[in-house]
Amino acid sequence: MAVEGNLRDLVFVQHWSKFYRQSAASVLFLCLDMLGCLQKSVKVNMDNKIKCCFVSPQVILVQVNPGEAFTIRREDGQFQCITGPAQVPMMSPNGSVPPIFVPPGYVSQIIEENGVRRVLVLPQQPEFHPGGHSPLHHPPPPPHAHLPAFIPHPAMMPPHPHLYSGMAGGVGDMSSQYISHVPFFFSADSHSQHGRPPFVHRDDRTSKTYERLQKKLKDRQGGGGGGPVKDSPPSSPQKTCRSPQTVDIHNGVEGKGWRRSRGNPAMQWPALTSRQPEEKMEKLDEDAQALQALLSTISKPVVSDIQARETLVSWSAPTRPESENGNVEEDCNLPEPLSYEVSISFSGKDGKYKSMYCGEELSATLEDLRPATDYHVRVQALCNCLQGSPSEAVSFTTISCEPDPPNPPRKASGTKNTLVLQWKAPCDNGSKIQNYVLQWDEGKGTGIYEQCYYGPQKQYRVTKLSPASRYAFRLAAKNDMGASEFSEVVDLFTSCSVPLPPFPPELEMAGVTWLCLKWQRPTSSPKEDDIFYILEMEEEGSGYGFQPSYDGDELSCTVRNLHRSTKYKFRVAAYNSEGKSNPSQVVEFITNPDRPSSPCRPVIRGRVLPNSFKVAWEPPKENGGAEVTKYVVELSEGLSGMSWELVYSGPAMEHVCEGLKPGCSYQTRVYCMSEGGQSPLSETLQVQTPAVPPGPCQPPRLVGKPKAREVQLRWGQPQVDGGSAVSCYSVEVSGQQSEESREVYQGPELDCSVGGLMPGKTYSFRLKAANKAGFGPLSERCEVTTGPGAPEQCKAPSTTCKSPSCVVLNWEAPPSNGAPVTEFRLEWGAAEGSMQVCYSGPGLSHEMKGLLPATNYFCRVQAVNVAGVGPFSEAVLCQTPCSVPAAVSNIYMLKESEIEYRPPLFYSPSTCLGISWDPPCDHGSEITSYLIDLGERQPIVVGPVTKHIMQHLQPDTSYRIRIQALNSLGAGPFSHTFKLKTKPLPPQPPRLECTAFSHQTLRLKWGDGPAKASTSDALQYQLQMGDKSGRFISLYKGPCHTHKVQRLNESTSYTFRIQAFNEAGEGPFSNVYTFTTPRSPPAPLKAPKVERLDDNSCEVTWEALSPMKGDPIIYTLQCMMGNSDFKQAYKGSATSFHVQNLQPNSDYRFRVCAIRQCQDTPELSGPYSPTVTLSPQRNEVASGSGATGSGSRACTESNRARRSLTDEQCAFLLLMVFAVIAILIAFVIQYFVIK
Repeated sequence: MAVEGNLRDLVFVQHWSKFYRQSAASVLFLCLDMLGCLQKSVKVNMDNKIKCCFVSPQVILVQVNPGEAFTIRREDGQFQCITGPAQVPMMSPNGSVPPIFVPPGYVSQIIEENGVRRVLVLPQQPEFHPGGHSPLHHPPPPPHAHLPAFIPHPAMMPPHPHLYSGMAGGVGDMSSQYISHVPFFFSADSHSQHGRPPFVHRDDRTSKTYERLQKKLKDRQGGGGGGPVKDSPPSSPQKTCRSPQTVDIHNGVEGKGWRRSRGNPAMQWPALTSRQPEEKMEKLDEDAQALQALLSTISKPVVSDIQARETLVSWSAPTRPESENGNVEEDCNLPEPLSYEVSISFSGKDGKYKSMYCGEELSATLEDLRPATDYHVRVQALCNCLQGSPSEAVSFTTISCEPDPPNPPRKASGTKNTLVLQWKAPCDNGSKIQNYVLQWDEGKGTGIYEQCYYGPQKQYRVTKLSPASRYAFRLAAKNDMGASEFSEVVDLFTSCSVPLPPFPPELEMAGVTWLCLKWQRPTSSPKEDDIFYILEMEEEGSGYGFQPSYDGDELSCTVRNLHRSTKYKFRVAAYNSEGKSNPSQVVEFITNPDRPSSPCRPVIRGRVLPNSFKVAWEPPKENGGAEVTKYVVELSEGLSGMSWELVYSGPAMEHVCEGLKPGCSYQTRVYCMSEGGQSPLSETLQVQTPAVPPGPCQPPRLVGKPKAREVQLRWGQPQVDGGSAVSCYSVEVSGQQSEESREVYQGPELDCSVGGLMPGKTYSFRLKAANKAGFGPLSERCEVTTGPGAPEQCKAPSTTCKSPSCVVLNWEAPPSNGAPVTEFRLEWGAAEGSMQVCYSGPGLSHEMKGLLPATNYFCRVQAVNVAGVGPFSEAVLCQTPCSVPAAVSNIYMLKESEIEYRPPLFYSPSTCLGISWDPPCDHGSEITSYLIDLGERQPIVVGPVTKHIMQHLQPDTSYRIRIQALNSLGAGPFSHTFKLKTKPLPPQPPRLECTAFSHQTLRLKWGDGPAKASTSDALQYQLQMGDKSGRFISLYKGPCHTHKVQRLNESTSYTFRIQAFNEAGEGPFSNVYTFTTPRSPPAPLKAPKVERLDDNSCEVTWEALSPMKGDPIIYTLQCMMGNSDFKQAYKGSATSFHVQNLQPNSDYRFRVCAIRQCQDTPELSGPYSPTVTLSPQRNEVASGSGATGSGSRACTESNRARRSLTDEQCAFLLLMVFAVIAILIAFVIQYFVIK
């Protein structure tokens, strides 16, 4: 809506409903002054809900978002509400920026983007504080957390007071009132420590407040901590000032809970600029903290006048703290007025609280509560952007009330004259529902209702009704608190009479296996009657008659699972609760034919030609109920099947495909057409047209310079390949004077080397190509002349042996092929494949010397001229005559494991030497014997062997040995001299002695030397012990001279023998030694038990031992009085003894040992048991206690003896002590010496 002329309207913008429910005092006002015009385009955005865009210097666009309302007052005084989404254009006559009134708890910010300004009205951030100091309070987060953070901008809007006219029909008159507007600006060089710039707004009043604040700060800094200044402003960081009275309007209606228009001052922001020093803000932080503490002293609210859905809550203002003299501090004066927020919770004291009221009054009526519900209510004081802690929560319970209105009843069933109604119980609101009231209009439709049922049941049957009639019903619930409101009115209908026969069904759509039919409702039946339909069908020729196909209330049906091209009869009948009508007239419908099946796979008729073939096919096995009208043949070149071409369409069942390429693969397929549609494609037939021979090639061309006997030819592929790839080429050659030609090359390559030509002659070459169809025609001739050639092959040379190591060779000169021979090359070698040049020159003979006798040699010769090197002659074999054997190269000494012991051969490394040697070359005559030379001894002659053992030598003696081989032609040269030495004689066995023995062990000693020796000693020993069967078992093998034999039996004889061995071998065993173990003494006994019988006697008992191998066991008991020696008190086989004549007040100690009585040896005494002590009786202690004490003393002594450590435990303890000491020493060395 565009308004021409001067506009002085106050625009009220409705805030979002959600935040309004939480805090009625937080509704924002967007005051747009239409007195000025803008120089730039400005966009005003309040909480992302309503945007004002200024797109030109004269027109203001007010953008209203969806779900929001924009209310204005027109010049005629009427209010107009425009709901979003909408854009309202308005005119502005001057150039001032529209001011924005910022209520407590909110700030404005100007953002400029691409030349467009936006004025944002945002909730106050909780962590914001001016001057970069710590936050003064921690209020809850703003209701819109998605709004952007503050963005600094240096633009400042100049202050400009404006006059607002009153609203017609409002509560108060605002025509003579002024609202002092404070514009906001930001300084680019002033930022807080949190990255947000402080905002500053100034007017005349705030400027004066700022001067008074500066004066107060200077007085405090210069006065050294003096008292408060008389005329200083309040300690609150927010300035309280008087302003004209305002009226809170919410879409033209005064808002509940907001301050009234009488004498309530408007709250303003403190007048602070970014140029103030940071130290001048410390006092403001202290005052804000004191104010927040004062707000937190609010007392808990008082709940009164509790109703079912509302209650009255009242509270008192926060109390001011008192000073030491009992007066209220002047610096803690509360700014006027304060705001209060009331919140309730129905989930417990610690549950979630919901804000119900926010305003300046000290009481509020909480509405929209739930009946019979427990609530907790608390109140919180607010002063501008500061808020105190919530008060203590107070609980209350709303009273019960009448039930909620129930839902309308529903029809459960019915006939022509009855209706059965059912309903559900509504919320009882704390009191059980006693009865239900059901009313109806008796079918008159006058809107007058009468009661037809009253009772506790949830259903009722209404009878004696008229058929096909409408009846209206409504329901109410009643409890002890009263009756609820009636439910919504519901109209229900009774059934009518049997319906008339319907019209016959109509065909709506037909398919191959289905028919879609529809029919109409009988015209005589009312719309309120529930009518159902039965569709019956009869298949032609089935003989079953009409069968039901559908039963329901729909007016259409699709009959499925039918046969194709088949006639069916249909009729339909209607029925309701009163009965069934007669069927309709019979109609006939036919299903559509189905598409035919695919034709059979096409086949080839006749022979496939290079450019055509005939294809034939059979009709489909299933025609789908209709005759086939035509066949379609498709052809595709290649085997990919990507592109198909239609080559035939008609009724014939064969076709000749022409215009094809030779040697190409084709695919063909067929499908047919009928009234039912197109059939699927048949299987694909692959056809390969035969290829033809390729066309003529270009004549071959010469590559490089022609050689004497070889030329290199190269050619290209033919231009026409005949439909098949060229697989082979053939090259033919003919002489200049001869017309006969011969093939010199056949293969797939595009070049070849033609050899076997004569030097200096002219030859003609022709080429032809071939594929799988055969060879094509020959190309034109290509004539090539060869160059001069190398000599011909020489004849085999002749050989003559002058001696076993000398041979003379002779040869002849071959044909030179037009160039004289300048050189002959002779190759000689022991193998035919590894001959080397041994002569090069113009001569025709050569003598070879230094050859081996009886050896095969090969030789060949070739001729060389200026044209090249001729081929070698055939290799000739030459064998030198036989000679005496060669010298033996190596002699080895046999190891003892390699010598075979055969009687009567005896081998001893001290008197024998075993040698072996490598057989030398026999030079063509087999070696018959070997001669072994030992120096001064007689030479030894052996047969043709390579091993021999020389006996009867001196021990530990060196011998110089050389060997000579002999054959039928004589003796060969001696080998080099080898020095070998015999080993010394083995050692003799030592004498074996027993140095220590016990009943289970024997310690044996032999020889002279230390008890322990290293394994590297040359002399070692083997100790063996005989078993029960007379065999000896090895016990020890090593260099030591002692060995302890353990786990033996007592009083048993054992046999031993010993043997010494060293590197010379094992010596003989010693004589057999016999050693016997003694008998074992009895085992030690446990400490005896002592029992005092009276003052002068006691009884000592001990454990009994079993006889040892038939030897009886007796015991010896010893007693010691005081510190005297032990004396024998008893000796015998008993296990107890009665000791008498004991002296009172004396200590007695007892011990016992076992004695084995052997038959042929003296008695063997075992070790004594631990001692047990019998203490004297105390006079003041009773006899029973004395006996107990003696027994305890005896047990203590026995336990002390039992706790003595064994040898193994002592050894383990010492080992652990040494290990701990070693670890400590290593630690000290690591940390104090190394580092």
